[in-house]
Amino acid sequence: MQILITHGTLAKTRVLSFNRLQLAAALVFLMVVLMGLSGTIYHAVFLKAAREGWPVVSQVVRLVVRDEFAQRDRFMRENLDAMAQKVGEMQAKLVRLEAMGERVSGLAGVKPEELRQLVEPAPVKGGGQGGPFVPAKSSSMQQLNDLVSSLDASAEQSSDLFTLVESRLFERRLSSLMVPNSRPLNGPIGSGFGFRSDPFTGRAALHTGLDFPADSGTAIMAAAGGVVRSTDYHPAYGNLLEVDHGNGLVTRYAHTSKILVKAGDLVKRGQVVAEVGTTGRSTGPHLHFEVMVEGVQQDPAKFLAGKGAVPTQQADATPAKSH
Repeated sequence: MQILITHGTLAKTRVLSFNRLQLAAALVFLMVVLMGLSGTIYHAVFLKAAREGWPVVSQVVRLVVRDEFAQRDRFMRENLDAMAQKVGEMQAKLVRLEAMGERVSGLAGVKPEELRQLVEPAPVKGGGQGGPFVPAKSSSMQQLNDLVSSLDASAEQSSDLFTLVESRLFERRLSSLMVPNSRPLNGPIGSGFGFRSDPFTGRAALHTGLDFPADSGTAIMAAAGGVVRSTDYHPAYGNLLEVDHGNGLVTRYAHTSKILVKAGDLVKRGQVVAEVGTTGRSTGPHLHFEVMVEGVQQDPAKFLAGKGAVPTQQADATPAKSH
């Protein structure tokens, strides 16, 4: 494209040549300038007219703003309704969780009332009631906040309840682990708890435990978890191991050839703690096993019954290896 410029004062006619790229750049520049001018006019004239309330412009602005506010309000209302639905679902799940918590707490021996320091007032039964009927409206933001706070408090209460239930169940598990209901060694019982003929004197005497005949060196296992109380030598019991299981419960392992733990050690159920021997007042290698509650010997078979039937009296089985 060429542009001819002619003037009376010029000796020659000027010729300006533009290619397509230059023309496109000029067109874009012109459009930018026009857009800037349009924006300036809008801010300077239209907004000023809207602020000062010019008749036509103010009505147009009012319609635009009203429509925008209506769209925002509709959007917020839809979101609030969706949130209210989600909160309702959460509330239903918490109700089911609370019911399940009460059932589980009952099985664990915990009453939910132990956690309820504030009792909600019960509705008054009887009496007149009335008032105008006002249909419920969609939930407001404040109502949703109140409902979420209530759900949070219920969740905390349920969490506390399950924590207490877990603690009680853990206590029960610990108690079961501390009860000597595991056999100290695998094998038959030679002599049970009760009166029998003493192997040394032949007279009737009380046998205060169970005898497990076995070869010397056979591993002896702890009947339950506990703390080693003593590993002393006793004239009648020989090498005697005592394990304290708490709550006044103690087990004894007598006539051992070797004790593998020392006083103060923690032992677990099934842990090898000693070896069979024939030390002390004994006629042959065997384990004399006792269970004491508050210092009084009990029939160990009653405790071992939980792990399989154990005869309570077998005085005549192998009297030569009894204590």
